Amino acid sequence: MNRIKKLTTLIVIVLLIITQTGCGRESDGDAAAEPVTGENYFLDTVCTISIYEIKGGDGTPVRAADNAETANAAIDDAFTLCAELDKTLSRTQEVSEINTVNKACGEWTEVSDRTLEVVSAGIYYSALSGGDFDITIGGVTDLWDFHADPENAKVPDPDALAEAVKHVNYNNIEINGNKLRIIDPDTRIDLGGIAKGYIGDRMTEVLESDGVTSGIINLGGNVICIGAKDNSAEGDDGAFVIGVETPYSDRSEIVGKINARDMTLVTSGVYERQITVDGKVYHHILSTKTGYSADTDLDSVTLTAAKGQSADVDALSTICLIKGSSAAKELIENTPGVEAVFVLHDGTIDMTSGMEFETIQ
Repeated sequence: MNRIKKLTTLIVIVLLIITQTGCGRESDGDAAAEPVTGENYFLDTVCTISIYEIKGGDGTPVRAADNAETANAAIDDAFTLCAELDKTLSRTQEVSEINTVNKACGEWTEVSDRTLEVVSAGIYYSALSGGDFDITIGGVTDLWDFHADPENAKVPDPDALAEAVKHVNYNNIEINGNKLRIIDPDTRIDLGGIAKGYIGDRMTEVLESDGVTSGIINLGGNVICIGAKDNSAEGDDGAFVIGVETPYSDRSEIVGKINARDMTLVTSGVYERQITVDGKVYHHILSTKTGYSADTDLDSVTLTAAKGQSADVDALSTICLIKGSSAAKELIENTPGVEAVFVLHDGTIDMTSGMEFETIQ
């Protein structure tokens, strides 16, 4: 869903690690201790992969800078998959499977296993949220343009929004083997609330199959840590350090940091996409009930879970943001393996009982 597009709200802090943000890849000289890094633009955001350690020819992990050719090939493999899945799962690309399903007017459409997997997960989280998060919100998001220039920003026609929300219902999706159909021809699937996390999980699998034992995938609001910065060190001593951005700070400040090993972290924030019309601010986290910006007391939520669960926390982060701090905290406290940091409108920082988070004063 466009309502939850996220930019780089998770920041790799230059405390224990220094990642390169340019397109170049260093492999010699003083840069030997640096990661081998690649950058590309997918999923409406800058995507970065930084590899610190990768298996050498004998299967023993070595610094990526000492095996740059293999590391670069792994990065290329991961970005190739990212591009493929982006084209498959995007509702806006003409050739995508989701776009084909949306345009099928209720007819059965055969899709790939991957599309079926994401749609099935999206249905699960739509049901879990009681419909507050719903992957059939595409007809509503189509009416908004949060990329518009300030002078051209506008609120959709109220009647059009009222009509669009009538067709938001994940129960309109039917599955039969590898075939999908939408029984309401005016319902539109939008996987933006879960697809980025799913793609991150699949990219992780590619990198690990290529021998990566230490690295970071940064897909905008979604960060995945493979191993640790220093796998030989125990506990937090060798961990990657991930910063959580202060809302509205233009990425210049963080509210705190998280030590991460084999971890996925996802942030959703109302501040990432906004327009102002007639003095009123509208953010991109849209209500499935009204079609307008969801009423929430949260500026952002950051969720953590074990590596491999980025799709899950991607969906959960948006559910939390829509439901607000109290209901969100209760939800995550009852979700095994997931922890949360909440930043409220008034600047208050709250977190779940198992969250290990160091605030920055």
